[in-house]
Amino acid sequence: MRIDVFTIFPEYLAGPLDASLLGRARARGVLDVRVHDLRDWTDDRHRSVDDTPFGGGPGMVMMPGPIFSAVEAVGPPRPLLLCSAAGRRFDQRFAGELATGDGFSLLCGRYEGVDQRVADHCCDGEVSVGDVVLAGGEAAALVVVEAVARLAPGVMGNEGSAEQESFADGLLEYPQYTRPAEFRDWGVPDVLRSGDHGRIARWRRAQALRRTLARRPDLLDRPLPAADEALLREFPDGPGGQPGGPDE
Repeated sequence: MRIDVFTIFPEYLAGPLDASLLGRARARGVLDVRVHDLRDWTDDRHRSVDDTPFGGGPGMVMMPGPIFSAVEAVGPPRPLLLCSAAGRRFDQRFAGELATGDGFSLLCGRYEGVDQRVADHCCDGEVSVGDVVLAGGEAAALVVVEAVARLAPGVMGNEGSAEQESFADGLLEYPQYTRPAEFRDWGVPDVLRSGDHGRIARWRRAQALRRTLARRPDLLDRPLPAADEALLREFPDGPGGQPGGPDE
């Protein structure tokens, strides 16, 4: 998979893209992420990428010239998405859609945004990572790149990990535990130490349902299927797994 990112701060992206999962995937050639400095396509000695807005107002707006020149010279994979608060909300379903293709590209805005002609005639759409205001699109781009890359074949060492995480099946992920089995008088739920893999799978499903009902009920279709209702009856306790156990 190839992902291109257009920005005026390539150094912002360098560290995260070279670290951990993304860095390893790039080193193995499974993931091809290319970062382009928009200032390389300016035509003045100051390498200007912004100017004052028509109609007045505070701040500066990114000019269309360098952006169009960069995109036309590079020929990035499509779709090209502008990171923007006005864009489609990014979620796991959106990530899955992008992961089915051979690649995509992101444009990081700065200042008061980009000239509208870029969104209208250069980009294929806009993407938003949430109802927050950021200094620029770079942080949002990193969220999108990592979320999509994790779904690309060969990126994760254990392909099953992505299938069992939050939102993969419309639920938040079940609670996880590791050694030691007892820590400060808090124990790991007995079911996870039972060796009964069928019961463990049912317990995990029940805890994912319970957590989603409590924290993100908007993700669930109500009423629940009969099988899920049965799981909640089979495991009536909280994620602590013990009668009267903790809810978290």
